[in-house]
Amino acid sequence: MRAIFSVVGLLLVVAIVALLARKQLTPAVALPAASGGGTPAAAAAAPQQQVQQFQQAVQGAMQAPRPEPDAK
Repeated sequence: MRAIFSVVGLLLVVAIVALLARKQLTPAVALPAASGGGTPAAAAAAPQQQVQQFQQAVQGAMQAPRPEPDAK
């Protein structure tokens, strides 16, 4: 009886994980284009700008000095 409950529980967990994985792997619905005169070239520039902002943030974090540990 204990083995049956273990197998049923395991199958339930596998089914839940499979459903969540399938939900995560399905492509998101594409948002409609902005009406602000967006062209494909302008739409492609947005990810490049995000990458550049991320790189700048990482560089800023790398340049920030770390606090010195207390010497005892």
